[in-house]
Amino acid sequence: MKAISRRTCLKQISAVIAATALQSFLYPRRVLAFESAPYFPKESEIATMAAISKQFMNRFNIPGLSVSIACRGQLVYQEGFGYADSTQREQLTSSHLFRIASATKPITSTAIFMLIEQGKFGLNDFVFGKNGLLGIDYGNNLPGQVQEITVRHLLTHTCGGWENDANDPMFANPEMSQNQLIEWALRSQPLKFAPGTHFGYSNFGYCLLGRIIEKTTGQSYEEFVRQSIVDKCGITALQIAGNTLTDRVKDEVKYYGQNGENPYQMNVRRMDSHGGLLTTPTNLVKFAMHVDGFKTTPNILHAETIKAMTTPSSANPNYACGWAVNAVPNWWHIGSLPGVTSIVVRTASGLCWAAFTNTRTKGIDQGIDEMMWQIVKAVPAWNA
Repeated sequence: MKAISRRTCLKQISAVIAATALQSFLYPRRVLAFESAPYFPKESEIATMAAISKQFMNRFNIPGLSVSIACRGQLVYQEGFGYADSTQREQLTSSHLFRIASATKPITSTAIFMLIEQGKFGLNDFVFGKNGLLGIDYGNNLPGQVQEITVRHLLTHTCGGWENDANDPMFANPEMSQNQLIEWALRSQPLKFAPGTHFGYSNFGYCLLGRIIEKTTGQSYEEFVRQSIVDKCGITALQIAGNTLTDRVKDEVKYYGQNGENPYQMNVRRMDSHGGLLTTPTNLVKFAMHVDGFKTTPNILHAETIKAMTTPSSANPNYACGWAVNAVPNWWHIGSLPGVTSIVVRTASGLCWAAFTNTRTKGIDQGIDEMMWQIVKAVPAWNA
């Protein structure tokens, strides 16, 4: 799959930022009563939520949709709609697994901040060069500006290059290994801006963060995430996704391309730390609940670390470290690949939610955000 066929993720984030910023005006922040019990929706509210979901599915020609919501530290709603495999008429349930695309990035950011808490490195440590975290693993004659890139620059998409556009290196040369691709990109795609001066959404930057995790820990990205996040959050299923239809694992949905896209012509495994994870909405919600900064669920990062992770850079007031943010403050991330749309959200009012579809098409990224706000507003007790 060539990069030009993939919708530019920067445009997606801008659209969702605009949509969610509007929400902050329409639904201003309310004080959350943490001592109150979580509210489970009543039958009439569940029916309204289902109607909203099905309207969204019809609008965007979606085979399957999975939704999960937590309120004040407890799961209160999980539902699957439509088909995991429409050809086989396999009904979708909340247990079905999906590729989550760039909703992977908050997980990678959390893993990085765990290592920072452990004193392994700092946000301002260099990535390349003799004194860099990756040293000369990918060449000892890199351009000077490349050697100025720090961990913070990668987390905030301000490294100065390798943007998610028609030349996104992560969608080039699918036959290359990760190491080969990194060497090729560093050699053939010079930075366009000085590090730290420009926001440019970079999948490649998050690929590099995965390599920092591996170099620092001596474990694979997947192993470290499982040990440091999966086990601590009570997540029951999370792994690197496969590339082809024959790689489909037990309980994984089938992906459907629209507008000529083929979900099975990408090197998804190579995307690991920027967009390669496979899980359920409920498991992603469990993760979000453990980094939401509230006291209802034990957080796996210190409060000051969560604050640092969700503080935007000067280059973009609406993106922090692996999370899009606003002043409410709500945190979220959209994911999009051929055959997949995903969203994960943490709100200031104490809600966490995730929703996945097994297709994508024009406008669906903003549509899924709007749908979820409509769903949570259908339950007034959630105080969305």
